[in-house]
Amino acid sequence: MSTVTLKVLPMGKTIEVAEGTNLLEALITVEPGLAERQKSDKDGSASHVFVQEGRKGLSKTTREENESLDAIVGVGSKSRLAKHVTVLGTENVTIELLGEFSGF
Repeated sequence: MSTVTLKVLPMGKTIEVAEGTNLLEALITVEPGLAERQKSDKDGSASHVFVQEGRKGLSKTTREENESLDAIVGVGSKSRLAKHVTVLGTENVTIELLGEFSGF
């Protein structure tokens, strides 16, 4: 099983992530506040992230994820819902956290 480096912006933290890991679970190890935010997530936006680099190192977007993204304001071409994403272990990935965890 391979591992890749996951860089989380804007804080610039990096962790090693094993192939097959759910992206949200990996992000919670970097930003534990995401776990609490998931509990009150009604529209799926709590796991909305931008994939800045390494998009091909993540699982393909599912129909369910696309439908959830369609209902969220601020979605762009780099948008993914971390709770629907699996790390493939093929290339390093850089993720930008949004909302209250963005640091802005």
